Amino acid sequence: MSVRVDLQSPRVLAPLPERLRDVKLIGLGGVGGIVARYGALYLSALDEATRLVLIDGDVFEPKNASRMLFSSHGNKASVVCEDLMRAVDESFLSVVAIEEFVTDKNLPRLIREGDTVLLAVDNHATRKLVSDYVRDKLNDVCLISGGNEGAGSDSTGVIQRGTYGNVQIYLSQEGIDITPALTQFHPEIESPADQLPNEVSCTDALSSTPQILFANLAVASSILNAFWLHLCGVLHYPEVCFDIHDARMQPMPLPSTLRAPRR
Repeated sequence: MSVRVDLQSPRVLAPLPERLRDVKLIGLGGVGGIVARYGALYLSALDEATRLVLIDGDVFEPKNASRMLFSSHGNKASVVCEDLMRAVDESFLSVVAIEEFVTDKNLPRLIREGDTVLLAVDNHATRKLVSDYVRDKLNDVCLISGGNEGAGSDSTGVIQRGTYGNVQIYLSQEGIDITPALTQFHPEIESPADQLPNEVSCTDALSSTPQILFANLAVASSILNAFWLHLCGVLHYPEVCFDIHDARMQPMPLPSTLRAPRR
């Protein structure tokens, strides 16, 4: 079983209906807000019943307006959901808001077999939590996780210029890992230096590293590209990296070996 495809044989790409059931988007900030709007625009144009579930426990505040689009202040999932429902009310797409941060307690309720999960969060602790859960508990799932560095000191004290980002894809079919878990080749996710959002104090949240709007746009676009390829059954890479400073975008090849089968 493989996700490699023959790219030398051009054909019209169309989404597979069985992959359009439930799409879960975790994180509605600078990246997730863009993914939600353009993802909903695409899904609403299809003649398929699809449910887009928006999950975030955070709120929009005036300071967010420099790199996020929102119509009102309040919970991010609910505000974006209300905006999208007005735009897609005559389509087969339904949009649901869940005003929660993901935790080890609510993940079994939020993510289920057959889901496509788009993870647009800004902390490694959440990436590890979701990655470990889908790999250990689910047999059939696609997790697409994207993020970009902030401009300034990161959680380890290293100065970043804010132009780099990446998207990782974890795909499991019938209990077999088709691509690596998010943690396998990324020690910063395997052993995160940060905390889950619900564990962070208000003071720490206010001091988070700012991000560049255009890097947010780049990672959101990369998430949506991978999402579309997955829906069409032709996603052929486990990770893509980019740097808007150097005008680079590079997919990573599938590793020759993965971890031992889980079962």
